[in-house]
Amino acid sequence: METHPLRMIDVGGKPISPRVARASGRLLAHADTVRRIREGSLEKGDAVAAARLAGIMAAKKTAEIVPLCHPLPLDSVAVSIDFDEPGGVSITATVRSAGRTGVEMEALVAVSAAALTLYDMTKSIDPGMTIDQIRLEEKTGGTRGDWRRGEGRIAPQV
Repeated sequence: METHPLRMIDVGGKPISPRVARASGRLLAHADTVRRIREGSLEKGDAVAAARLAGIMAAKKTAEIVPLCHPLPLDSVAVSIDFDEPGGVSITATVRSAGRTGVEMEALVAVSAAALTLYDMTKSIDPGMTIDQIRLEEKTGGTRGDWRRGEGRIAPQV
């Protein structure tokens, strides 16, 4: 079997276009842990604020974390933390940029860092937590067109 050497893909010939990616993930924990995250009553402080900030910072550092990602100028990164059930915390990151390549990895890294931050801030009271379902939900822009989970390709750009 022939292997190919690792390389960063050349995107220099691609047109610059607006790019948006939204990713999500979940932290599953005891109901009391989730309550304490929501209330901000953890020993380390406000876990929601820390997780949002961690996600934003991580998105900006994606090219340093994922070896073959292009460093991208990001127009915005938004990380939201929602409490959807007694034992669950939902994390969503939306990343926007104008560039030659997508921001899917930046959104996924933002969700991952936010989830890890929540875990770090609560591991002393609930070490059995689970980080789950980190996934791309949708992306727009680029020559391959838009994509949404459950729908696949939606509208290729011309």
